[in-house]
Amino acid sequence: MCGISGLWQQRSRSGDESLEQCALQMADRLRHRGPDDFGVWADEDRGLALSHRRLSIIDLSPQGHQPMVSACGRYVVVFNGEIYNFLEIRKDLESRAYPFKGHSDTEVLLAAVSIWGLAEAVQRFNGMFAMAIWDREQRQLHLVRDRLGQKPLFFGWIGRGFAFASELKALRVVPGFSGRLDRRAIGRYLQSGYVPSPDCIYEGVHKLPAGHILTINEKQASEPTDLRTLQAPYWSVADYAQNAIHAPFQGTSEEAVDALNTELQKATASRMISDVSLGAFLSGGIDSSLIVALMQAQSKTPIKSYALGFGEHGTGETAYAKAIADHLGTEHTELHITGQEAIDTVPNIPQIVDEPMADFAQVPNYLIAKHARPHIKVALTGDGGDEFFCGYSRFYRTPRRWRRLQRVPLPVRRLLARAQATMLRSDEARDRQGTSLLRLQASSLDELYFYGMCHWLPSDPLLADGVLEIDSQLTDARRWPGIGNPIERLLLIDQIYYLCDVILTKVDRTSMASGLEVRSPLLDYHVAQWSWHLPLDMKFRDGKGKWILRELLARYMPRELFERPKQGFGAPIGRWLAGPLREWAEDLLSPERLARQGLLNPELVRRVWQSQLVERRSWQEKMWGILMLQAWLDAEQQA
Repeated sequence: MCGISGLWQQRSRSGDESLEQCALQMADRLRHRGPDDFGVWADEDRGLALSHRRLSIIDLSPQGHQPMVSACGRYVVVFNGEIYNFLEIRKDLESRAYPFKGHSDTEVLLAAVSIWGLAEAVQRFNGMFAMAIWDREQRQLHLVRDRLGQKPLFFGWIGRGFAFASELKALRVVPGFSGRLDRRAIGRYLQSGYVPSPDCIYEGVHKLPAGHILTINEKQASEPTDLRTLQAPYWSVADYAQNAIHAPFQGTSEEAVDALNTELQKATASRMISDVSLGAFLSGGIDSSLIVALMQAQSKTPIKSYALGFGEHGTGETAYAKAIADHLGTEHTELHITGQEAIDTVPNIPQIVDEPMADFAQVPNYLIAKHARPHIKVALTGDGGDEFFCGYSRFYRTPRRWRRLQRVPLPVRRLLARAQATMLRSDEARDRQGTSLLRLQASSLDELYFYGMCHWLPSDPLLADGVLEIDSQLTDARRWPGIGNPIERLLLIDQIYYLCDVILTKVDRTSMASGLEVRSPLLDYHVAQWSWHLPLDMKFRDGKGKWILRELLARYMPRELFERPKQGFGAPIGRWLAGPLREWAEDLLSPERLARQGLLNPELVRRVWQSQLVERRSWQEKMWGILMLQAWLDAEQQA
């Protein structure tokens, strides 16, 4: 796990700092992602430089140093992530007499590209990764991101050329970086609580979509180019899903559990390969408990497991994890944090996550990584179980609501909504009923789901220069015609957007801020693909999601250890905003600051903030999204 960056600029003019100096500055902004080593490779004649910060996990020797040049001399790479099947690939390449010097997966990556070419090599890689590969022979730069988007990669045309980096922090030091905010992206953030890919909070900067390769030559690097001509997918969960549902798993339920067990055992074993200390996060829920069980079943010694307890409720939260750890025989540690530590962390979150995000779970994610890092350098988690095996209640509640709505024709529902809106006498009442009124007017399942996930709605006059727009990228029911089942449609939407842009982004930034690598067996792309062949009733049955995960976990421990309602991070956000965080929030929401920024409607923001102070919980999701945006803007000005 590392941080990568680079730039391809027109040749330096007299008096300009060198490419190497700029690349070093970019790498320095990513120090937290790679505190163990750094390096720069530059070709001043071509105007290209690659830089790297290293978190040493596999091959701790200098043979794993990056940027790395292939044995043939043609390719130079900077690589962030892990290739989990690198030993299998290496064995194949050794049979072809490739001259390996060390035993890192980076060297295997380069060897694979040298022997098979980039397109074939990437198809063989199973891992989480973002990489930049410079082809010295063809004079092309390739950017590659893993299939599900576990590792980030930003890029854009800045100053006199092209630049890329693992985080936006590194792009800010490139000469010519404007820092202009993308108003459309801000609108999408306010609706969804994150900036959906491929957009970015800055104008002219993009996220490389998951499962894509971008290839650029010298001419294209000199000025903005149509992205459709530069990047192409090598894998798509949407394409795979639409084909897989027509080839469903044909075995019995017991055989399906056997097959999942086999896939997850392989995925877990490959993620336990490490030259540094390794453990697992154990919340006591189904997903993390299953991963810890699979780890312990394949380990000759007790694995290290860690549970996070929060505030006065910490003992109750960690008791479930401890019972599971005792049953499995892990070396278990409880990491307790106080409410004050969480409160003190909140103002620092925008700097950590790099782009505004409204998910409060960033706070516990960061704190467990921070407290576990002195003990371990790699942690396995259960991320992905909800998204691939129907773990969220919204997957089945939304279709039920949609079936009820469809009983009333859409024109009638729209008339009812307008009549109800007319009856609401105050702005505050309209604020409160906005979600219900929009849901009533939904024209498709996808649109209803979008409204249910919205923080601020398209009808809200939140922006200073107009209302928010409906995000057609998330509401167009025609995008996946092969997915007819409503629950499966929502699963796919979450896998494309929410999983990549919220869950995986949150995990990457909060763990890397502490120099901790996080690996997730349930995100193995073979598991992801296999889940789409699985009939829906093996995911959702008897009113519960994750049926097959529950059945598999029951092979490793008694059901009473894990069959209980889903828990979240029970922070009293409303009470904090009215108490210890009030001064921080009031400063960020001052009418003078809002007016000076010119982004948000000060009157609406203050009205909702006053309601939040009185009611504590009713408005906290809306306000939290605004506060994270305001705190990010504040941090951005100081960067």
